[in-house]
Amino acid sequence: MLGIIFTGGEGPPAGIARRLAETEALIIAADSGLEAAQKAGIKPDWIIGDMDSLKDSSSLASNPFQNIFRYPHDKDFTDTELAFLLAVEKHCDEIWIIGGGGGRIDHLFGIRSMFERDVFPARWITSAEDIHCIDAGIGGRITRSEINLTINKGAIVSVFPMGDGPWETESSGLKWPLEGVRWNRGFFGLSNVAVDGEFSIKAKEGRFMVILPLM
Repeated sequence: MLGIIFTGGEGPPAGIARRLAETEALIIAADSGLEAAQKAGIKPDWIIGDMDSLKDSSSLASNPFQNIFRYPHDKDFTDTELAFLLAVEKHCDEIWIIGGGGGRIDHLFGIRSMFERDVFPARWITSAEDIHCIDAGIGGRITRSEINLTINKGAIVSVFPMGDGPWETESSGLKWPLEGVRWNRGFFGLSNVAVDGEFSIKAKEGRFMVILPLM
């Protein structure tokens, strides 16, 4: 089952968010992610967080109280992490995060760090980026080791190794092929180009974050 988390911060336009959530999925709103979901016309199955970022807490009233998990402000996990853990508990085998762009850089880094863990999201969609995670071991909450996508011709594709490594990739359709790249911790492939728009990247070893422009 697919799990989709709406979280605070900058996310895609409401129309894109609605389209992403049209597939059958468990929808979880993390704190002010509730407002983003509601703006897209989506009613979440669960709402979780300390609710300190909601502009209008009355928006909770239209949801069954038993579907709301309210936490104190002082806690060990961010609201996004709590939503992710709930999605795992609900047996979601692929988890996407919608939102979380812009704003405080520590929150941005916090979401990015979730992709380094043993159990990690498969996708992260912000206001400007569509970020995919592929893993040769197909671990965590992810179902693929390869992506095959069509984006705008000449669009930028950036690749970052994640996790412990070692890392090895192969690709097609990129201006600079990824075969033979000697990936190391802290290394990255910035501003590659999808020449004709259609491209693929496969993780032969290790885990990778692939950052694309939001279409």
